[in-house]
Amino acid sequence: MDRMLYVAMNGARETMLAQGTTSNNLANASTPGFKADLQQFRSQSVFGPGHPSRAYAMTERPATDFTPGPMVKTDRDLDVAVEGQGFIAMHSSEGEEVYGRSGNLRIDANGRLLTATGHPVLGNNGPIVLPEASKVDIGKDGRISIIPVGQGPDTIAVVDRIRLVKPPIKSIEKGEDGFIHLKPGEPAGLMAPDASVTLISGMLESSNVNPVDSLVEMINHGRKYELQVKMMKTADDTGRSTDALLRLN
Repeated sequence: MDRMLYVAMNGARETMLAQGTTSNNLANASTPGFKADLQQFRSQSVFGPGHPSRAYAMTERPATDFTPGPMVKTDRDLDVAVEGQGFIAMHSSEGEEVYGRSGNLRIDANGRLLTATGHPVLGNNGPIVLPEASKVDIGKDGRISIIPVGQGPDTIAVVDRIRLVKPPIKSIEKGEDGFIHLKPGEPAGLMAPDASVTLISGMLESSNVNPVDSLVEMINHGRKYELQVKMMKTADDTGRSTDALLRLN
């Protein structure tokens, strides 16, 4: 009965891990630019002394769904959405160059162009810093134009350009920090600026998570977990019955 118990326990644990992934997707259903994590179950043989006759359940995240999410109009100057495939280059909290599609940008007190979560957006020469301006516009190609404070509307200066990249999907992966990273071993040149990537100003890309599908998936995980718990209870009851029969002898 110990084999039955451990197999059921392993299935329950992996189902809980899958539930965590689904819960994270659902929690980010309204996060701009969020990409849903895919998941799958598969059997894993147990190797050791003797023939690998037993198999355990295993859940894994094989990939990320990079399908673009729906566009939402905001009419805000610093809101941009990546059109089609591509990403915006930025710095993570550790200073690593990473990529994302969240375009709800802001300018801090030091003039730095940041994401909504406070991560610096990268331009031609590193993090973008803007001079004080009465108006800021972001063009289709990522160029940032400003009207300096005290100047007329006909005085427009181009100060930098958001670095937009378009790597092959097979060369990137989503990290635990939520950003897109280049896979280990991939040449850095794949993440060079790509002129074919364009932005739509005054728009935001919504999450590509389908809340209804995620809710149904959570219900299915809950049922699978209950089934595994019942199997553990059955294994325990069977073991107790066996012990009682042995005591009678």
